[in-house]
Amino acid sequence: MTYKVFVTDEIDPEGVALLAAEPQLDVDESPTLPAAELIQKIGEYDAIVGRSATKITAELLRAATKLKVVGRAGVGVDNIAMDVATELGVAVINAPAGNTIAVAELVFGVMLSIVRNLVRADVSMHEGKWDRSQLLGTELKGRAIGIVGLGRIGSEVASRAHAFGMKVLAYDPYVSRSRFESCRVEHMGTLDELIAESDIVTVHTPLNDETTGMIGRREITRMRPRSILLNFARGGIVDEDALVNALQSGHLTAAALDAFSKEPLAKDHPFRTITNLFLTPHIGASTAEAQRNVAVDACMAVRDALLQGELGSSMNVAEVESGRWKEIQPALRLTRRAAAIARGVLASQGVKAVGRLEVRCGPALAGSRDAILAAAAIGTLDAVMENERLNLVNARKVAEGRGIELSFTETSSAPEPGFVEVRLGGGMQEFAVAGVGSRITRIGAFHVDVQPRDTLLILANNDVPGVIGQVGTLLGAAHVNIGEYHQARLARGGQALAAVSVDGDIPENVRLALLELPEVVSATVVRFKAD
Repeated sequence: MTYKVFVTDEIDPEGVALLAAEPQLDVDESPTLPAAELIQKIGEYDAIVGRSATKITAELLRAATKLKVVGRAGVGVDNIAMDVATELGVAVINAPAGNTIAVAELVFGVMLSIVRNLVRADVSMHEGKWDRSQLLGTELKGRAIGIVGLGRIGSEVASRAHAFGMKVLAYDPYVSRSRFESCRVEHMGTLDELIAESDIVTVHTPLNDETTGMIGRREITRMRPRSILLNFARGGIVDEDALVNALQSGHLTAAALDAFSKEPLAKDHPFRTITNLFLTPHIGASTAEAQRNVAVDACMAVRDALLQGELGSSMNVAEVESGRWKEIQPALRLTRRAAAIARGVLASQGVKAVGRLEVRCGPALAGSRDAILAAAAIGTLDAVMENERLNLVNARKVAEGRGIELSFTETSSAPEPGFVEVRLGGGMQEFAVAGVGSRITRIGAFHVDVQPRDTLLILANNDVPGVIGQVGTLLGAAHVNIGEYHQARLARGGQALAAVSVDGDIPENVRLALLELPEVVSATVVRFKAD
């Protein structure tokens, strides 16, 4: 199968070469196109790779009927309609690590320019002056730097701050204490605590609902008098009007911005008249090395997503611990099939509408919560939907849109670390299926041991002699090849359950013939779609 990839926004040639080297990828490269022209073209492509110049709008995504992946050669994805991409099952992949060093180095370049008055010194020299006595600076050593966001860039800033002999503090409610310890950073429990203790505050968080306006008028007012504020992350995190007031009043000695709420910055913006504000035109990632790195990372991830189904780098697929995507594939497959079995059994009992989906997992899978839930949602909905884009990207959203309540629990009492149990409920009825690795180990109350193949037949029957032979004979006569046949019972002479894994399909007339056997109570056929 061949996939078409559209590359735009002057992606570094090394990244494009990675895509072009694959025989299964047909790559078209183009300069940044007007929105209307791109909307006309996008319908023929399976993936698009670009930077911030191309806006991946809701209109564009809805026109991209074949689109599977959006690759962003950079960190931010605020130029992408993430909610619509998720709704449509389009994976969004960025390159969060490629520009890490470039941004961290720029932070210190600007910081040194501010505390040593380097810009003023350079300008005065070019004007023929010798203003040495007016350019007294200060040192970074001994000053407290407060880092908001201890992710990749924040950690690199911390490392360099140590080299300057600074006191390093950080606030990040989403990282563990062990990360603070490994970075040799003092943990601040709140943003207010960080601000109160810092001489320099530097922001390194994504822009989202929680961080928009995070450094507002209140926070700027609470900063130490004569302190410095830096934002090299995203525009909108710092309240720009409040910053103007703080700089003009002298409450802050200086500030530096590389990102703005509206870009490019308007020619008459008040920022341009403030002499103690250091401005750069969003150049944090503008090094040759960073542009090459993000292009290679994004193109590699898009390639792997198309050719191998590798979605570990996708921002809207799931929460999967770094490097574990391939490792959890068997668990995702098992979860999907367990849900399909539970759905099939409930349907055979007359329950058509599933209202509850609960997944219980062993500790080995706790870090893959969203992916596991998405796989369970796919297994639940596959048989009742014709949506070709039902996948790990949009399955949870689709399930919730159909009124299904999703929940996930890590259980320390699991028989094995990789244990998975899917429990579906509708009305007053519910049914659970569990397994480990690639094998189903429990269906309802019955303990089994079977590996699902193309189709799984689940029979409820009375525990009397001869049933297995009758079932095998009937399936053989219908040319249905049995891979595994596992019979289980709760008590001798009571109810029994058979899990029969077969190659190919079991036609409906064969299922009905099984129901005519005197001791067979029910017969459920679950057909698994290709993973």
